[in-house]
Amino acid sequence: MAVNLLPPKPEDLLSIAGVRLGIARAHVRKPDRKDMLLLALDEGCRTAGVFTRNRYAAAPVLLCREHLDSGMPARAVLVNTGVANAGTGETGIANARATCVAAAAALGIRPEQVLPLSTGVIMEPLPVERVTAGIPACVADLAPGNWASAAEAIMTTDTVPKAVSRQVVIDGRTITVTGIAKGAGMIEPNMATMLGIIATDACVSADVLQYLARRVANRSFNAITVDGDTSTNDTLLVIASCRGGNPEIKGEGTAEFGQLAVTVVEVAQLLAQAIVRDGEGVHHVVTVRIKGAASEASARAIARRVATSPLVKTAIAGGDPNWGRILCAIGNAGVPIKPDRLDLWIEDLRIVAAGAVAAEHDEAKAAAMMKQAAYTITADLHAGRAEAHYLACDLSHEYVSINADYRS
Repeated sequence: MAVNLLPPKPEDLLSIAGVRLGIARAHVRKPDRKDMLLLALDEGCRTAGVFTRNRYAAAPVLLCREHLDSGMPARAVLVNTGVANAGTGETGIANARATCVAAAAALGIRPEQVLPLSTGVIMEPLPVERVTAGIPACVADLAPGNWASAAEAIMTTDTVPKAVSRQVVIDGRTITVTGIAKGAGMIEPNMATMLGIIATDACVSADVLQYLARRVANRSFNAITVDGDTSTNDTLLVIASCRGGNPEIKGEGTAEFGQLAVTVVEVAQLLAQAIVRDGEGVHHVVTVRIKGAASEASARAIARRVATSPLVKTAIAGGDPNWGRILCAIGNAGVPIKPDRLDLWIEDLRIVAAGAVAAEHDEAKAAAMMKQAAYTITADLHAGRAEAHYLACDLSHEYVSINADYRS
């Protein structure tokens, strides 16, 4: 059951000029479910990507990178769920390539202009015939307003579709940003199985768009964890259709870039938060805040270690204010600290002061706070002015059950 997460309302999701979406029930792995998505991108669209750093990257990730590096503008994105096409060797590459050929033929474009994305079970062969057979239905369904259905079509173990729209005025033009994402398990994006597609009608240069994609990833999907595992298939695509009527954004330091970046990051952060709230077996969503660090990198390393510690996550699951586990994780992050300076809070209750139990510590009150569906753990290192946040969750019995039976 998702924590404080409702499905998006279709009427709240805004179309992006130049982008159409089509969905199919192709029976890729399970019958009678939306499991294929095709995005058709009009001429002039620009696309940037950020991908998994897992060295066992899936075939679609390898091919997607190859196609983006080809210099040919992307004109389509083809997504299938159910089968990740990872750990499938040269056959997997050939199968992914075959689906690009089929989609290109249906749209009248070149295969190199199709970006393939897959998510699902690892080391199962992609059922190419089912995927290619579903493409005509996707093409027939193409429409600019299909974002809600698209969010459903990319789900695997997700219980709630994830989609968000926002608008911002740039140079007197109303610019729209809409995004979808999927993910609930194998979530520790390191650019989970995580897929994200964010589109805007803003006009952005190709170089700036790639910079924006990396910035967006680092401030959203790369700052969440469910179980500490980075998927073989993690992919974030950022698409600019250049139909918004604004002068082209060419510099990362411009006011216009800042306005667009804030909005795209907001969309990505809301999608990333939705992934954690819909995490497998999740009952509690916890923001880990590390402040007073010597550098942002140090703060981020400590936040990540606390957020991914199995002992911390099981304490969160049990509502146990075991500050010793949190301090242990902080000390294990590989970052020099001065333990006798450290303060620790659960919400506004300080439980550790200068490295020892705080005088105002109240275990019953701390335990009550940890029963909440969402709360914040804050550590102040008193070593500088940098800080970082990570969005984490508990590790529950349900998570084990879901993943023990995942392939059945």
